Amino acid sequence: MAHPRRLSSRLLAAATSGAAALSACVSSSPPLRSSARPLAPAPAAAVVTYDWHPLILAPFGTLLKDMPVALSEILQFHDAARSGRETEDRDCYTPQGSPPQFLGRRPDDYLLCFDHDRLNRIEASVQLPSDGAAPIFAAACAEWQLHGQPVAGTPDRCEARDGAIDLSAHLSSAADSAQAADSHGASSADSSMATVSLSLTRAAP
Repeated sequence: MAHPRRLSSRLLAAATSGAAALSACVSSSPPLRSSARPLAPAPAAAVVTYDWHPLILAPFGTLLKDMPVALSEILQFHDAARSGRETEDRDCYTPQGSPPQFLGRRPDDYLLCFDHDRLNRIEASVQLPSDGAAPIFAAACAEWQLHGQPVAGTPDRCEARDGAIDLSAHLSSAADSAQAADSHGASSADSSMATVSLSLTRAAP
């Protein structure tokens, strides 16, 4: 018959061995994986830049044949000049491919105009939602006049001189755009959109 103390020692050893085996089993089990997917990052808010300098693909006065981009001629016209001459002949082109961005989007219209084969005017226009167009135009005008010499400014018109470049911008409401479209026999303009038009010319000496 086994001695009681020896029996207790054997039971203690067996219990210790079982606990060690159980611990090894638990530690070798694969870690539990969460079925929840990580949250996708929130999309970044669109940044509106008021910088118009990217619209200038070549310095004013550049010859048509020396333009660094391929152009497609779209119109010719004869109008009154702002530089003191009675009239001005202009041939206007649009670059092949996407035009540079203006006010955070691609322009709906973008023209490079030449007088006697030299670049003398750049025109661009973009459409903005009517309910937010006025604050954007006011902020853009404030920045243009801050970094240039203010010439004139109203809630829907802005003029400034930046170095050797004259800037003139105009905000057309949806009603103005619709009236202009009707006067040209075009389809009605989108009543939910307003238009910002920008004209850049070489400043008179």
